Amino acid sequence: MRYIAFVHKDEVSVYGVSFPDFPGCVSAGDTLEEAVANASEALQGHIQMMEADGEKVPVTRSREEVMRDFAFDCDFALVEITPKREEQIDNGGE
Repeated sequence: MRYIAFVHKDEVSVYGVSFPDFPGCVSAGDTLEEAVANASEALQGHIQMMEADGEKVPVTRSREEVMRDFAFDCDFALVEITPKREEQIDNGGE
């Protein structure tokens, strides 16, 4: 599964990563590659906590779908995770 992640960086910071479909799930890294790898781990943990709490995991959305909800231009990455129990993932009826 792949989710859109926003990548944030300014001159005096490390790379930050946040997930528009998972409020509160953030990660960072000194390099872009490290930030995305860390983001994958953070997202996996976040999803495991959601499952443990009985929450539905959001359906993956395209970049275009995500960007319609946000009024700013930013860099993004696709962060891939491997769910442990796919049967608990809400796939929108597919």
